[in-house]
Amino acid sequence: MRVALSRGGRGLIGPAIVAACAFAVLVSLGVWQLQRKQWKEALIETMSQRAVARPIDLPAPAAWTALTPATDEFRRVKLRAQFVDGAKAAFAFTGGSALRDDIKAPGYFVFAPAKLSNGKIVVVNRGYSEQPDAKPVKGAVEIVGYLRFPESGSLFVSDHDAAGTTWFVRDQRAMAKELGWGEVAPFYIDQESPVPAGGVPKPGPLKVQFKNDHLGYALTWFGLAAGLTAVFGVWVFAQRRKKA
Repeated sequence: MRVALSRGGRGLIGPAIVAACAFAVLVSLGVWQLQRKQWKEALIETMSQRAVARPIDLPAPAAWTALTPATDEFRRVKLRAQFVDGAKAAFAFTGGSALRDDIKAPGYFVFAPAKLSNGKIVVVNRGYSEQPDAKPVKGAVEIVGYLRFPESGSLFVSDHDAAGTTWFVRDQRAMAKELGWGEVAPFYIDQESPVPAGGVPKPGPLKVQFKNDHLGYALTWFGLAAGLTAVFGVWVFAQRRKKA
Protein backbone atom coordinates (compact mmCIF):
# COMPACT_ATOMS: atom_id res chain seq x y z
CA MET A 1 0.00 0.00 0.00
CA ARG A 2 1.43 3.37 -0.99
CA VAL A 3 1.44 6.04 1.73
CA ALA A 4 1.22 9.60 0.50
CA LEU A 5 3.71 12.02 2.02
CA SER A 6 2.43 15.25 3.44
CA ARG A 7 3.62 18.49 1.94
CA GLY A 8 5.69 19.13 5.09
CA GLY A 9 7.26 15.66 4.86
CA ARG A 10 8.19 16.14 1.24
CA GLY A 11 9.86 19.44 2.21
CA LEU A 12 12.21 17.62 4.56
CA ILE A 13 13.51 15.08 2.04
CA GLY A 14 16.00 17.37 0.29
CA PRO A 15 17.58 18.81 3.46
CA ALA A 16 17.64 15.33 5.01
CA ILE A 17 19.59 13.93 2.06
CA VAL A 18 22.08 16.81 2.19
CA ALA A 19 22.48 16.43 5.95
CA ALA A 20 22.93 12.65 5.66
CA CYS A 21 25.63 13.07 3.00
CA ALA A 22 27.44 15.68 5.07
CA PHE A 23 27.19 13.44 8.15
CA ALA A 24 28.65 10.50 6.23
CA VAL A 25 31.56 12.62 4.98
CA LEU A 26 32.36 13.96 8.46
CA VAL A 27 32.26 10.49 10.04
CA SER A 28 34.42 9.10 7.20
CA LEU A 29 37.00 11.82 7.82
CA GLY A 30 37.01 10.97 11.52
CA VAL A 31 37.53 7.27 10.81
CA TRP A 32 40.31 8.12 8.35
CA GLN A 33 42.08 10.16 11.02
CA LEU A 34 41.88 7.22 13.42
CA GLN A 35 43.46 5.04 10.74
CA ARG A 36 46.15 7.68 10.22
CA LYS A 37 46.75 7.67 13.99
CA GLN A 38 47.41 3.93 13.95
CA TRP A 39 49.71 4.32 10.93
CA LYS A 40 51.64 7.19 12.58
CA GLU A 41 52.08 5.26 15.82
CA ALA A 42 53.45 2.25 13.90
CA LEU A 43 55.77 4.55 11.91
CA ILE A 44 57.11 6.21 15.07
CA GLU A 45 57.73 2.82 16.66
CA THR A 46 59.54 1.51 13.57
CA MET A 47 61.68 4.63 13.13
CA SER A 48 62.53 4.72 16.83
CA GLN A 49 63.70 1.11 16.77
CA ARG A 50 65.92 1.80 13.75
CA ALA A 51 67.45 4.86 15.37
CA VAL A 52 68.74 2.91 18.39
CA ALA A 53 69.68 -0.35 16.68
CA ARG A 54 73.31 -1.43 16.33
CA PRO A 55 74.84 0.20 13.24
CA ILE A 56 75.22 -2.01 10.20
CA ASP A 57 77.73 -1.65 7.37
CA LEU A 58 76.64 0.85 4.75
CA PRO A 59 74.93 -1.18 2.00
CA ALA A 60 76.96 -1.76 -1.16
CA PRO A 61 76.35 0.61 -4.10
CA ALA A 62 74.53 -2.14 -6.00
CA ALA A 63 71.79 -2.03 -3.34
CA TRP A 64 71.45 1.75 -3.16
CA THR A 65 68.61 2.02 -5.67
CA ALA A 66 66.54 -0.40 -3.59
CA LEU A 67 66.77 1.76 -0.46
CA THR A 68 63.63 3.76 0.30
CA PRO A 69 62.47 6.10 3.07
CA ALA A 70 59.75 3.63 4.05
CA THR A 71 62.18 0.76 4.61
CA ASP A 72 65.44 2.51 5.48
CA GLU A 73 64.95 6.06 6.83
CA PHE A 74 66.86 6.52 10.15
CA ARG A 75 68.65 3.18 9.83
CA ARG A 76 71.97 3.39 11.67
CA VAL A 77 75.00 2.61 9.52
CA LYS A 78 78.77 2.71 9.76
CA LEU A 79 81.23 3.53 7.01
CA ARG A 80 84.82 4.52 6.41
CA ALA A 81 85.21 7.49 4.11
CA GLN A 82 87.47 10.42 3.33
CA PHE A 83 86.00 13.87 2.88
CA VAL A 84 86.77 15.26 -0.55
CA ASP A 85 89.69 17.66 -0.28
CA GLY A 86 88.87 21.18 -1.44
CA ALA A 87 85.15 20.53 -1.90
CA LYS A 88 82.96 23.48 -0.98
CA ALA A 89 80.57 22.67 1.87
CA ALA A 90 76.84 23.37 1.84
CA PHE A 91 75.27 24.93 4.91
CA ALA A 92 71.64 23.96 5.49
CA PHE A 93 69.90 26.55 7.64
CA THR A 94 67.88 25.29 10.59
CA GLY A 95 65.75 27.19 13.07
CA GLY A 96 66.25 24.38 15.59
CA SER A 97 66.07 20.62 15.28
CA ALA A 98 63.02 18.49 16.06
CA LEU A 99 65.27 15.41 16.00
CA ARG A 100 68.02 16.62 18.32
CA ASP A 101 67.34 17.83 21.84
CA ASP A 102 70.72 19.57 22.04
CA ILE A 103 69.95 22.07 19.26
CA LYS A 104 67.83 24.95 20.50
CA ALA A 105 69.05 27.94 18.47
CA PRO A 106 69.11 28.76 14.74
CA GLY A 107 72.23 27.62 12.93
CA TYR A 108 73.45 25.42 10.09
CA PHE A 109 73.99 21.77 9.28
CA VAL A 110 77.25 21.26 7.41
CA PHE A 111 76.92 19.01 4.35
CA ALA A 112 80.07 17.73 2.64
CA PRO A 113 80.94 14.98 0.14
CA ALA A 114 82.95 11.97 1.33
CA LYS A 115 84.57 9.34 -0.86
CA LEU A 116 84.33 5.64 -0.05
CA SER A 117 87.12 3.16 -0.74
CA ASN A 118 85.28 2.05 -3.89
CA GLY A 119 85.34 5.61 -5.26
CA LYS A 120 81.64 6.31 -4.70
CA ILE A 121 80.67 9.58 -3.06
CA VAL A 122 78.29 9.82 -0.12
CA VAL A 123 77.16 13.18 1.23
CA VAL A 124 77.48 13.51 5.00
CA ASN A 125 75.69 15.95 7.26
CA ARG A 126 78.66 16.49 9.57
CA GLY A 127 76.61 18.20 12.27
CA TYR A 128 75.45 21.52 13.65
CA SER A 129 77.30 24.84 13.67
CA GLU A 130 76.06 28.22 14.85
CA GLN A 131 77.87 29.87 11.95
CA PRO A 132 78.15 28.81 8.28
CA ASP A 133 81.73 27.70 8.73
CA ALA A 134 83.52 24.41 9.38
CA LYS A 135 87.10 23.19 9.28
CA PRO A 136 87.87 20.50 6.68
CA VAL A 137 88.61 16.96 7.82
CA LYS A 138 91.83 15.30 6.71
CA GLY A 139 92.26 11.58 6.21
CA ALA A 140 89.83 8.69 6.38
CA VAL A 141 87.18 8.75 9.10
CA GLU A 142 85.13 5.96 10.65
CA ILE A 143 81.63 7.40 10.63
CA VAL A 144 78.51 6.20 12.42
CA GLY A 145 75.29 7.84 11.33
CA TYR A 146 71.76 7.55 10.01
CA LEU A 147 70.48 6.99 6.51
CA ARG A 148 68.41 9.99 5.46
CA PHE A 149 66.67 10.84 2.20
CA PRO A 150 66.43 14.20 0.41
CA GLU A 151 63.69 16.68 1.13
CA SER A 152 61.42 17.99 -1.61
CA GLY A 153 61.77 21.59 -2.70
CA SER A 154 59.03 24.20 -2.84
CA LEU A 155 57.66 26.26 -5.70
CA PHE A 156 57.60 29.29 -3.42
CA VAL A 157 60.99 29.07 -1.66
CA SER A 158 64.38 28.78 -3.34
CA ASP A 159 66.47 25.74 -2.47
CA HIS A 160 69.51 27.90 -1.77
CA ASP A 161 70.97 31.39 -1.92
CA ALA A 162 72.58 32.85 -5.04
CA ALA A 163 76.04 31.58 -4.08
CA GLY A 164 74.82 28.03 -3.48
CA THR A 165 76.29 28.10 0.02
CA THR A 166 73.26 28.54 2.28
CA TRP A 167 70.54 25.95 1.71
CA PHE A 168 66.93 25.80 2.82
CA VAL A 169 66.18 22.31 1.47
CA ARG A 170 68.25 19.27 2.46
CA ASP A 171 68.69 17.73 -0.95
CA GLN A 172 72.19 16.32 -1.37
CA ARG A 173 71.64 15.74 -5.09
CA ALA A 174 70.88 19.40 -5.72
CA MET A 175 73.84 20.39 -3.56
CA ALA A 176 76.15 18.13 -5.55
CA LYS A 177 74.95 19.57 -8.84
CA GLU A 178 75.27 23.17 -7.68
CA LEU A 179 78.66 22.78 -5.97
CA GLY A 180 80.28 20.34 -8.40
CA TRP A 181 80.62 17.33 -6.13
CA GLY A 182 79.95 14.85 -8.91
CA GLU A 183 77.53 11.92 -8.77
CA VAL A 184 76.46 11.15 -5.21
CA ALA A 185 74.46 8.45 -3.43
CA PRO A 186 70.64 8.77 -3.45
CA PHE A 187 70.72 9.26 0.32
CA TYR A 188 72.86 11.19 2.76
CA ILE A 189 74.24 10.34 6.20
CA ASP A 190 73.34 12.26 9.35
CA GLN A 191 76.60 11.85 11.28
CA GLU A 192 76.31 10.68 14.88
CA SER A 193 80.00 10.22 15.57
CA PRO A 194 82.88 10.93 15.80
CA VAL A 195 82.88 14.47 17.17
CA PRO A 196 85.62 16.43 15.37
CA ALA A 197 88.46 18.17 17.18
CA GLY A 198 87.10 21.42 18.57
CA GLY A 199 83.56 20.03 18.59
CA VAL A 200 82.33 21.97 15.54
CA PRO A 201 80.35 21.02 13.58
CA LYS A 202 78.63 19.03 16.29
CA PRO A 203 77.19 15.65 15.27
CA GLY A 204 74.91 13.74 17.59
CA PRO A 205 72.27 11.06 18.02
CA LEU A 206 68.80 11.56 16.58
CA LYS A 207 65.57 11.18 18.49
CA VAL A 208 62.59 10.35 16.30
CA GLN A 209 59.79 12.76 17.15
CA PHE A 210 56.87 13.07 14.76
CA LYS A 211 53.74 15.06 15.48
CA ASN A 212 50.76 12.80 16.05
CA ASP A 213 47.67 15.01 16.23
CA HIS A 214 45.36 12.59 14.44
CA LEU A 215 43.26 11.77 17.51
CA GLY A 216 42.48 15.45 17.94
CA TYR A 217 41.56 15.74 14.28
CA ALA A 218 39.33 12.65 14.53
CA LEU A 219 37.49 14.05 17.54
CA THR A 220 37.01 17.32 15.66
CA TRP A 221 35.38 15.57 12.70
CA PHE A 222 33.20 13.41 14.96
CA GLY A 223 32.23 16.50 16.94
CA LEU A 224 31.21 18.28 13.76
CA ALA A 225 29.11 15.26 12.78
CA ALA A 226 27.40 15.29 16.18
CA GLY A 227 26.86 19.04 15.93
CA LEU A 228 25.36 18.68 12.47
CA THR A 229 22.97 16.02 13.77
CA ALA A 230 21.88 18.24 16.65
CA VAL A 231 21.39 21.29 14.44
CA PHE A 232 19.41 19.31 11.88
CA GLY A 233 17.25 17.81 14.63
CA VAL A 234 16.47 21.26 16.03
CA TRP A 235 15.68 22.53 12.54
CA VAL A 236 13.30 19.62 11.84
CA PHE A 237 11.57 20.17 15.17
CA ALA A 238 11.13 23.87 14.37
CA GLN A 239 9.75 23.08 10.93
CA ARG A 240 7.18 20.67 12.36
CA ARG A 241 6.08 23.22 14.95
CA LYS A 242 5.56 25.79 12.20
CA LYS A 243 3.37 23.33 10.27
CA ALA A 244 1.35 22.38 13.34
